[in-house]
Amino acid sequence: MKLITEEISGVQVITEKYKGKKRLCIEGTFLQGGIKNRNGRMYPIETLSREVGRYNESFIKKGRALGELGHPEGPTVNLDRVSHKITSLTQEGNNFRGKATLLDTPMGKIASSLLGEGVMLGVSSRGVGSLKEDHTGCKVVGEDFQLATAADIVADPSAPDAFVNGIMEGKEWVWDGGILREQLAEKTKKSINTLVSQKRLEEHKLSLFNDFLNNL
Repeated sequence: MKLITEEISGVQVITEKYKGKKRLCIEGTFLQGGIKNRNGRMYPIETLSREVGRYNESFIKKGRALGELGHPEGPTVNLDRVSHKITSLTQEGNNFRGKATLLDTPMGKIASSLLGEGVMLGVSSRGVGSLKEDHTGCKVVGEDFQLATAADIVADPSAPDAFVNGIMEGKEWVWDGGILREQLAEKTKKSINTLVSQKRLEEHKLSLFNDFLNNL
């Protein structure tokens, strides 16, 4: 499975009172389905609806739907970079509207400071899944799609230099005992390429194959 991220701009900043203190929230469209997005991908509504339902039950309702500030390199939420907690995610037609509360963490304070100074920020969903290209060239996200977080906070994606490649090329992610790990096959491929360049492939071919099988 590939790591897939999608950025959306236009979230609103809301100030709320909580336990006598002010806190910042962001609200807006976190996910979009049924249309080809600017990354050339399309999420079938049925796939997103199912996955958002699971995410609501497993994460939001249990108070553990977290997001980070910036662009993490993998599908796991890193607690030392958490900036906000997602408190709601509901479907409105082809859009999935969410709300998140900024937390009193180091990254949450940075995000709050940026928003408080009027810096335009956007959100980026993060998940893993397969992609299949249709006859029009659109990459359709597969039914195996799983949402890691509905929203990381990122630089406003409407800025030209803020776009990122949604798929980290060369990395595959697989479920291993309930944990997502980088696909071992990719590491084996790198080892083979190194040995080929050193003209030492033949002598190491068997040990490479055994290592790969032992780690499956």
